[in-house]
Amino acid sequence: MTRTRPFPRPPEVRNAKEAVEQLSRPGPHQVLRGDLGMVGIPGVVFAPEEGLGLPAVAFAHDWLQPAERYADLLRHLASWGIVAAAPSSHRGPLPSHAGFAADLRTTLDVCAGVRLGDGRISVDSRRTALAGHGIGGGIALLAAQDRPRLRAVVTIAVAQTRPSAVDSSRALTLPVLHLAAAKDTVAPAAGHAEPIAASAGGPVWLRTLNKATHTGFLEGVHWSDFVLSGSPDAKTRRLTRALVTAFLLHHLCDEDRADVLVDGKVPG
Repeated sequence: MTRTRPFPRPPEVRNAKEAVEQLSRPGPHQVLRGDLGMVGIPGVVFAPEEGLGLPAVAFAHDWLQPAERYADLLRHLASWGIVAAAPSSHRGPLPSHAGFAADLRTTLDVCAGVRLGDGRISVDSRRTALAGHGIGGGIALLAAQDRPRLRAVVTIAVAQTRPSAVDSSRALTLPVLHLAAAKDTVAPAAGHAEPIAASAGGPVWLRTLNKATHTGFLEGVHWSDFVLSGSPDAKTRRLTRALVTAFLLHHLCDEDRADVLVDGKVPG
């Protein structure tokens, strides 16, 4: 069990293309999968096989989506040493955004407060983040308020929420990454990601994936595909894995080897 450095360093990279190639691949950790149901919240958790003082992220799903559709990203983050959990509550057509934000906070608290993997895995509460897709991105911003130990927020094709994600963004001073989809007709960036990013009270990055649709970040098949435009896309997920992993390694683990994916120009 690694105690001095529980998360792996990515290899040295020469440019953004090489960084995407490296960080879109699974990291060196074997990954365990668990069920959040044991603490009263439906959902999933992925973690490295072992490690103490690990970083963690709680991820909020989009409208109607099961947490399973983000398993590719969650498993990937765990392979890079980041505990990744996703509640699957509030999946009805009229979800409570405030209630879902509370569940997201609880999910992160569980990760930080409970030993995982038969006691071989623990989370450092000072290395935590929130993330989400669609309305889940807005939920992550709502949930991030009044969380002084939180280190970062990531949104993917973020959508407006009630209470307002714009107001939440304005209240936050921590680093936030917004990944927008250029071909998003469900939550177009001009009406969602862009005004939310523009209202940021702290450091903010807005990256637009040129060929992505709103549902390109998902995997698998679900009945909601018939009411939402776009479809799951492997290339979108690949680039997303690299960008999110680099951002979280930088802000949760003080890792700078892939900073070209945080601040540099990235193809696509």
